[in-house]
Amino acid sequence: MPSTVLVVDDDPNLVRLMSKFLRLEGFASASAANGQEALTYLRGGGDANVILLDLRMPVMDGWAFRREQKGDPDLAGIPIVVLSGVDADHVSDLEAAAAFNKPVSFPDVIGVVRRLCDAQTA
Repeated sequence: MPSTVLVVDDDPNLVRLMSKFLRLEGFASASAANGQEALTYLRGGGDANVILLDLRMPVMDGWAFRREQKGDPDLAGIPIVVLSGVDADHVSDLEAAAAFNKPVSFPDVIGVVRRLCDAQTA
């Protein structure tokens, strides 16, 4: 069964492109338009081996999502990769596995996702 990547971003074009690249590379993908949708998906039994997380979104931003995720023992261990236009200085407290500034290089992001998923199965 392929690893699942949850793409959390309010930009439907980025979500569509990232999901396409993930599928082409053999991953399953799910998406959420904001942090609240992501929490609902995950707490409802949705699967995710890695979360690609934007920071600036309506309803619940990436920082609030990460606080909730880290406080939930069932979700805290899922690694996040930040995809945002925010400076790296503002990302360090999120304890992300990696961070990319938008616009992102899809091959670079896929490489990090593959490394994180491979580490989970090793």
